[in-house]
Formats: sequence, C-alpha cells, structure tokens
Amino acid sequence: MEYSYYLPNASLTLRIIEYLHATRRLPVAFVTVIHQIDGWVMKIKLAQALDAQEEGDFRAYLNEVGFPYQPEIRVQMALWSLETGQSPINVMRRYQVAVVSHGSPNRCEIEEFRQQFVQGLGYCPETLA
Repeated sequence: MEYSYYLPNASLTLRIIEYLHATRRLPVAFVTVIHQIDGWVMKIKLAQALDAQEEGDFRAYLNEVGFPYQPEIRVQMALWSLETGQSPINVMRRYQVAVVSHGSPNRCEIEEFRQQFVQGLGYCPETLA
C-alpha cells in the first residue's frame, strides 16, 4: 500500500514521521520526503496491506495533517527512481527536486535540511516552519 500526501510545512511533515515511529504496528517499507517551494511531498509505502480498521485510522490521521496528493510527472519519476534504488543525488540532479529523506523515516534529515535552508536564506519561509 502506498500513500502520497502534500503537507504545507515542515512541522506537519515531522509530525507524520513521529507518528510512524510511535505506531510500531505499521509495516513501513520506506518513506520519501521531497521539499518543494510551496510545501512538502511525502510518500509512504507499507510492506504489507493493513486491515480495514488500521487502514481507515491511518488515512484519517494523514488527512488531518495533509492532503492526498497526485504528484506531477517529474515528481512521480523521481519517486519511482528512488524506489528502484537510484541514489538521491542522481535523482535530484535528473529531476530537479529536493530529496530530503528516503528510506527509514528520519526526523534528523528533515530537521537538518530545514536548518541549513533557513541559515542560507537568513529567514524562515512558511513551508519550513
């Protein structure tokens, strides 16, 4: 099962990562986080299907913090390339996207990206709040 969501800021992105860590029963295969100018794209792939109750609960949580998202073709190709094992660096170069994290849900990578981006700009845009 796969879930693609758009999130307006880093805080909500981190909230989902924390939820995935706290909810051990979810069989997470990988999580991909991509930063865009206007928000964040998160793809969560589960290793196995959830039962109807778990799936409903998980979707309800995701819908509280973000919006179901159908990525544009460039982002779809980047997500597919990461899933097939291409390196994040090569994917970023080829598709001109900012891959913040791919693999195990990783809060540190998101926070470090946010800190470096804000430091480089000298202010904090809404999407990084």
